[in-house]
Amino acid sequence: MGAGHGHGHAGGRHRWRLAVAFGLVTAFFGVELGVGLVSGSLALVSDAGHMAADVVALGAALVATRIATRPDDTGRRTYGSYRAEVLASGFTVLVMLGVSAYVVLEAVGRIGEPVEVPSGAMLVVGGLGLAVNLVCLALLRGGAQESINVRGAYLEVVADAAGSVGVLVAGLLVGLTGAGQWDTVVAVAIGVFVAVRAVLLGREVLAVLGQHAPHDVDLDAVVRDLEGVPGVADVHDLHAWTLTSGMNVATAHLVVRVGADPQVALAAAQTALREGHGIDHATLQVEANPARECHAATW
Repeated sequence: MGAGHGHGHAGGRHRWRLAVAFGLVTAFFGVELGVGLVSGSLALVSDAGHMAADVVALGAALVATRIATRPDDTGRRTYGSYRAEVLASGFTVLVMLGVSAYVVLEAVGRIGEPVEVPSGAMLVVGGLGLAVNLVCLALLRGGAQESINVRGAYLEVVADAAGSVGVLVAGLLVGLTGAGQWDTVVAVAIGVFVAVRAVLLGREVLAVLGQHAPHDVDLDAVVRDLEGVPGVADVHDLHAWTLTSGMNVATAHLVVRVGADPQVALAAAQTALREGHGIDHATLQVEANPARECHAATW
């Protein structure tokens, strides 16, 4: 066995959900894009763009889960390739922002121009798109809370479902009023909605890549629990971060009291982190003499 450690991870458990959703979305994407281009509906084209983003996001998520579960034969990836899932989520964010920017720019270019859009095509394709998205949401919902990778795909499908609803609304408004401008207005609304969702997901991705403390880990509580371990006199150099979804890790130095058994304190500290804070992988350094704490690091 190499230097790395093997861990189960959330994304791999839900790979089949990503695969089914990928197949459904890919099958529908070509239909919506073709109808959108033929009919001249910007709302349909924007929703097809979201579908394209879904295809890319789901495909990247599938590839990432495959990479994340691949064993490391080089001995250099001591944490494995789990971060591939986080990088895939970051790529999804960029795709979502790109689609949003494209739709808004196209809408601005239509200002002042007469717009004629067949509402019937919008209603039919929008309805089919919504049905596909609802099935995908039902599939991905089970893994969205556990994996940032699946959550990225789930949020992309949420945005696309909203886009399908927007297409239906635009079709109804165009059909009732005869004003093709509703198609453009709804397209802009969809683009803004997708951009907001992308920014929220992007913040999560940056927090993981920046090795921020996990949002569900209270560092003050961690210190209190470690200092409460029998034999531990002090805790310093505590670091906690997320490797990938469902995999929080930590390092810390424990100063044990004179006469205390370091191995007993170490085992108790690891149990406190695992059972109290969900940190299964903790690298703890035990210092038997408080006067010899590690002060070599300058950062």
